[in-house]
Amino acid sequence: MKIAVIDDYPNVFKTLKCFPKLAGHEVVVFTDTPNDVASLAKKLQDADAVVLTQQRSYFPRELIEQLPKLKVIGQTGRAATHVDLKACSEKGIVVSAGGSGNSSATAELTWGLILSALRNLPREVTSLKTGGWQSTVGIGVNRKTIGIYAYGKIGSIVAAVGKAFGARVICWGREGSTGRAKAAGFEVAPSREVFFAESDIISLHLPLNAETRGIVTADDLAKMKPSALIVNASRSGLIAKGALLAALKAGRPGFAAVDVYDKEPVGPDEELVKLPNVTCTPHLGYCTRESYEEYYATVVDDLVNFAAGKPSNVLNPDVLVKK
Repeated sequence: MKIAVIDDYPNVFKTLKCFPKLAGHEVVVFTDTPNDVASLAKKLQDADAVVLTQQRSYFPRELIEQLPKLKVIGQTGRAATHVDLKACSEKGIVVSAGGSGNSSATAELTWGLILSALRNLPREVTSLKTGGWQSTVGIGVNRKTIGIYAYGKIGSIVAAVGKAFGARVICWGREGSTGRAKAAGFEVAPSREVFFAESDIISLHLPLNAETRGIVTADDLAKMKPSALIVNASRSGLIAKGALLAALKAGRPGFAAVDVYDKEPVGPDEELVKLPNVTCTPHLGYCTRESYEEYYATVVDDLVNFAAGKPSNVLNPDVLVKK
C-alpha cells in the first residue's frame, strides 16, 4: 500500500518503534499539510491509506470524493468527529481508530500552561535571553480556587495536582463527571454561576462534539474575576466563537493560557496570540514521544491488519458488509 501520514508536524512517525512494521509499504510523511480541501486532495490522490494525527485535519465528503484510490483511514485515538464516516462507508473506505492515548501528557501541559501564565515565564525567559533580569511578580497556586470542567481522565489528574499544591479544587460538568469528582473527595460547585465566579483558575477538559461545542459562553466568561485565568488545552470549539477574545479585551477573565485554536496551525498574526495577557502554545497537549508511540502503534497495527484482510478497530463496520 501507499500510505500517507499527514499533520506529523515534528516529523516523528518514521522514528517510532512501530514504524518497521510497515516494511514493504510505501510511506510518505507530510509535515506541512494544507487546510484547504483542493490542496490536500492533490497531496493524497495516490494514497491507498491515510494516517490522521488526532483531529488536526478534517476529512469531509468533499475531500473523500476526490480520493478514488483511498481504501483505509487510520485515526490516532477514538475521536473521529472530523471524519465523514457516512461518506467513507459509501465509498468503501474503512475507518480504523483505536487507543486511548496518554492522559498524563495533556494534564502535564495544562500545568505547564498554568504555571507559565501565573509566573510570567514566557516574558521572563525572553527578557533574560536579551539581557534583562527579573521584572515581574508572579501569582501562586496555593490557596487559590481551581475550577475543573470536567472531571474525567485528564481533569482528574489536573485536580489532583492542584490539591497537592494546596489549592481549593471545585468541579463542574455533567452528572457523571460531578459524581466522579465527589467520589474522589473533590468539591462540586453549587451552580454554574458560582463555578465561574469563584474560580481563580478554570481548566477545560471536555471532548468536542455537537453537545459541547460553544458550551462555555460569553456570559460564563463575563462572570469570571478580572484576576482569573482560563486554560484551554482541550479544543477551541468548547468556547463560543469569538467569546474568549472579546472577554479578554473586556478584562473578564484577565488572562488565558491556550493550546488550541479554531483553525490550525496558526501564525504570529493570530489576534489571540498577539494579546499580552495570553500564553499560547502550538497544540502541544498530547505531543510527547510516549503519547506518539502509543497512538501510532495502534494505527500501524490496524494498517497491517487491513493489508492482511483482517480490519481492526473499525468505526464504520457497515463498510465491511458491502465489501
